[in-house]
Amino acid sequence: MNRICFLYKAKEDQLAAYKKAHEPVWPEMLQAMQDVGISNYSQFCREDGLLVGYLEVEGDPGEALSKLAETDASKRWKEYMSPFFEPVAPGLANDEPQMLEQYFYME
Repeated sequence: MNRICFLYKAKEDQLAAYKKAHEPVWPEMLQAMQDVGISNYSQFCREDGLLVGYLEVEGDPGEALSKLAETDASKRWKEYMSPFFEPVAPGLANDEPQMLEQYFYME
């Protein structure tokens, strides 16, 4: 099992609407994530819009995320969510996550 952690940045004035948009996450999006091997997906937020995501994936994470990006559900979800985001770091697109390196894990 591979663990993935990443950051996004919601526009501070859009954070409440962003969180509301996840009530609930579309069933077809959840199914698409499960179909590519994603599980234990959690998101956390800070008041200024910083979003932290965590997920686990069976197999190669890059391959699973690429397969997910090709699904109709993911394409529609990304389009639906894109107005909420601003860049989390220089050089990244508004809706592009900043992937974090795992350097410690306690079992």
